Amino acid sequence: MIRPFLAAVSFLTRIPVGITFDADDVAGSARWFPIVGALIGGFSVAGLLVFKRIFPPIITGALIVAIGALITGALHLDGLADTADGLGAGRTPEDALRIMRDHAVGSYGAVALILAVVLKVAAIAAMVGRPDAWRYLILAPALGRWSSVLLSTTLPYARRLEETPSKGAVAGMMRERELVISTVLAILIAAGTTGWRAITFCSLVVATTALWGWFCARRIHGVTGDTLGAAVEISEIAALLLAVTQ
Repeated sequence: MIRPFLAAVSFLTRIPVGITFDADDVAGSARWFPIVGALIGGFSVAGLLVFKRIFPPIITGALIVAIGALITGALHLDGLADTADGLGAGRTPEDALRIMRDHAVGSYGAVALILAVVLKVAAIAAMVGRPDAWRYLILAPALGRWSSVLLSTTLPYARRLEETPSKGAVAGMMRERELVISTVLAILIAAGTTGWRAITFCSLVVATTALWGWFCARRIHGVTGDTLGAAVEISEIAALLLAVTQ
């Protein structure tokens, strides 16, 4: 119980846990991804409580986004940038996958990063003065991490496992049991933070994830670690934008 949770923390964040994990450990820890997402959101809430007393909303939003990037090592933002470069510039699935391997950020990746950060900062800034903002700062990253579990267990891995065995194992070896448990946890988090509105948020993230999965399957015949990172960011942004309208 503890080891899988720590594996999820180690994989999704830069929080030191003092234990080394392999790909099998991470694949078996996917059930805890929503909980770790909520934990990341908890750091954002702490930042909100401090920064909103000192800075205007736009700066508070920027600092909260910076906290998330610091805790995660910008893991998913990096995946978003690589995915944007690959899918934007690659004309064939092979080209797209090859470009994704190059960690240099191109024009598509730069634009994707800028848009993602701007949308997050703007959405959080719009909620800074609301007493219920903490609910959405916890919910959005929890549902975002869950989206990667959904795609990992329902779509094939786009790269051959022998090419990138460790990343392939993580993206291609998550089991349906992990999806079921993570889904239950994600729903509980959504219900606990937003009550009946959880139906709307969960439906939006499911639809967003399904659309992204369809696009990835069409373009590269599956998912990779980078596209899963992009899914986390896209789903999290979708949840935050919906929160602004609540």
